[in-house]
Amino acid sequence: MAVLVTGGAGYIGSHMVLALIDAGEDVIVLDDLSTGFRRAVHQAATLYVGDVADEALVKRLVAEHGIEAVIHFAAKIVVPDSVADPLGYYLANTVKSRALIAAAIEAGVKRFVFSSTAAVYGMPKEMPVSEDAPLRPMSPYGASKLMTEWMLRDAAAAHGLKYIALRYFNVAGADPAGRSGQSTPNATHLIKVACETALGKRDHMNVYGTDYPSPDGTCIRDYIHVSDLVAAHLDALGHLRGGGDNLTLNCGYGRGYSVLEVIETVKRVSGVDFPVIHSPRRAGDPAAIVARADRIRAALGWRPRLDDLPTIVEHALAWERRLGAQPSAAA
Repeated sequence: MAVLVTGGAGYIGSHMVLALIDAGEDVIVLDDLSTGFRRAVHQAATLYVGDVADEALVKRLVAEHGIEAVIHFAAKIVVPDSVADPLGYYLANTVKSRALIAAAIEAGVKRFVFSSTAAVYGMPKEMPVSEDAPLRPMSPYGASKLMTEWMLRDAAAAHGLKYIALRYFNVAGADPAGRSGQSTPNATHLIKVACETALGKRDHMNVYGTDYPSPDGTCIRDYIHVSDLVAAHLDALGHLRGGGDNLTLNCGYGRGYSVLEVIETVKRVSGVDFPVIHSPRRAGDPAAIVARADRIRAALGWRPRLDDLPTIVEHALAWERRLGAQPSAAA
C-alpha cells in the first residue's frame, strides 16, 4: 500500500516525502513542477509530473500503486496574489481539489489529509484562535481553502471518506539534516526573505505595515517548523489508519512573534545587520493570528520538537547557504 503526496516537489510536500520515506512508507508524488523542483523529491519516492485535477491519472495511480491515502499539498499560496487573481486561486485550490477528491473516492481511497490554512479565520476577535472560531477569510486564498474543507466534510458524510484538515499557521525552517528547504524564487515567506537578505541575496527587505495594533506596530504570527508540521501529518495519517474520527485541527505552537521580532532574530543568528524598508500594508493581511494548539496535541498525541524561533531561523539560514553553494536552483 502507498501514500500519494500531491505537491510533493514543493517546500512542505518535499519534507512530507522525506518523513514518509524515513518511516518506511511507499510514496508516490504527483506534482506539475510549476513551483516545485524535481531534485527536491527523495529518490526513493516515485514522481509523476501531472495535474492533480487529471482524474484519469489519479485513478490510474491509485490502481497501479495500491494507494490507500492522499496527503494533499498542491496549491497556490500567496495571499496578495490571490487578491489580484481570485479566479486563478479558486481554480487551483478549490476546483482542482474537487477533482482530486472525486477521483480518490471513485478509486476507493479511504483516507485524506488536507493542507488547509489559518487564513480561514481572517482577523479573529479572540487570540489565540481555536478551531471553533468564526470562519471569516479575508482573502480568496483563505476562502479557496475553506471551500475545500467544506467539500471534504460533505464528501465524508456522503461517501465514508475519512479525513483530517490541518490549518497551518506560518511554516518556516528547513530539514535539520539539510535535505530540503524553501527553494522557491522570489518567495514571500518572512523568514525566507530575511535569511536571503542576511546572506546578500537581496539588497534589502520590506516590512509591510507598521501601524497595526501590536506592541511594535507590525503583524504578529505563529511560526511552526516545517519538520514539526510534517510530523503532525504523520500523526494524522496514523490516526485515520487506526479508525479515528474526522478532524479539523490547528497546526501552530500557540505563541506569536512580530515581524520586527523575527527580523531581529535573523540578524542575531546570522550576525548580519541588513537594510529594512518600511512599506504600506498588503491587502489580505490580518494584524495578528496565533494558534490555540491544545486540540491537536490531545487528538493526535502530537509533540513538537523544534518549538524555538532561533532554531527555526538557524535551519532556514543553513538551507539558504546550501542553496547558494549549488550551481543552480532550477529543477
